[in-house]
Amino acid sequence: MITNEHVRDYLFSLEEELPQYLSDLEKEALRKNVPIIRRDVQSLLKYLLRKEKPEAVLEIGTAVGFSTLYMHEFAPSETHITTIEKVEMRLKEARKNLAGKERITLIEEDAGKALERLAASSERFDLVFLDAAKGQYCSWLDDILKVLVPGGLLVTDNCLLEGSIAESKFSIERRDRTIHKRMREYLQVITHHDELETVILPVGDGVAVSYRRCAGIPLKERRERLIHEKA
Repeated sequence: MITNEHVRDYLFSLEEELPQYLSDLEKEALRKNVPIIRRDVQSLLKYLLRKEKPEAVLEIGTAVGFSTLYMHEFAPSETHITTIEKVEMRLKEARKNLAGKERITLIEEDAGKALERLAASSERFDLVFLDAAKGQYCSWLDDILKVLVPGGLLVTDNCLLEGSIAESKFSIERRDRTIHKRMREYLQVITHHDELETVILPVGDGVAVSYRRCAGIPLKERRERLIHEKA
């Protein structure tokens, strides 16, 4: 959330260029006013993917598939991405954009139902990228934690609501008060949750990065396991 455009543009100039297919998709989405991840959020996501090297990623909110393809491009080559979308007008484009990508699974279903089903299965994820219906985040959190491995990351986009999150509900337009209330509740929950360590970054429209603590596993043992796995 850098307000100085000169500084922002300088930082963007340091980034590696997007592949042409992603650049074209980004321009097309912006032209059609389709919400996609912003440039600074792209940079953060790329950093986390390259640092954490997740084997399995869950994205909640595919839209037209830009962020899905972005993660596919910059995650390790063995990373599999499962992405959930229910809006047919978005799915029409997502199906076309994601076609032929063997490491991407598109779930065409309501996110709540899909998460409930995934939580009941044995499928687990190292990173969850949450960018969907903001009013549902709290109701989805329990199932998200069931599918997120200990030590995994939950990345929540657009959590500052263009800065209005800090305002009193009485200063928010009536039609936006429910989203405002529920997002404040969500941020309160993830910043005080026993299983999560959360930092909220003023990047893009706000990104919350939550680390799921490895409960019951001492740091020394976690390090030993990591060394053993790398050996």
